[in-house]
Amino acid sequence: MNENGKQETYIIRNIKRDEADVYWPFRLEALKTHPEAFGASFEWSIQIPMNEVQERIHNEPDDYILGAYTTEGTLAGMMGFKREHGLKLRHKGMIWSVYVAPLYRGCGLASRMLSEVLDRGRHLEGIKQINLSVVTTNESARRLYERYGFEVYGIERNALEVHGQGYDEAHMNYFYTGHSTWNEDITAGGVL
Repeated sequence: MNENGKQETYIIRNIKRDEADVYWPFRLEALKTHPEAFGASFEWSIQIPMNEVQERIHNEPDDYILGAYTTEGTLAGMMGFKREHGLKLRHKGMIWSVYVAPLYRGCGLASRMLSEVLDRGRHLEGIKQINLSVVTTNESARRLYERYGFEVYGIERNALEVHGQGYDEAHMNYFYTGHSTWNEDITAGGVL
């Protein structure tokens, strides 16, 4: 524990299929307490049977849910990663369902999980970029992603609606290698 009473050591690893009974209540907590931050809803998700939840948990190099665990085994944070499917999309991955429980915020867990996902992606053959979306009201998350090199490529107005309130999402991407922008392509004689 540090001087603030927060644990400093966490174990970052994939959530396993047989841990669905720990993962699912944690995800439901995230959906219930921060409905504006997720495309999925608590109301629909709570109806999903546990066998379906287990089927959704993958443990592949390009499809997994990362968990941040205390040394006592408590799930403190999660971050999903999935490679896009299809011949023309396999160069992209996406980060989804990022959540750190309130008790563990401010410990750098989201940063550690993001670093782990980016490092794993670097070793996936053919991955050139990782995309994510973050609600624009979550400034701390957006700043974290920008610190790691993610850039906003668009704002989707009213992307999510929760209890009649619209929320905008910033769509962000991270590139492993240098890339040209649309303007650079045009000035270099690129084809549209």
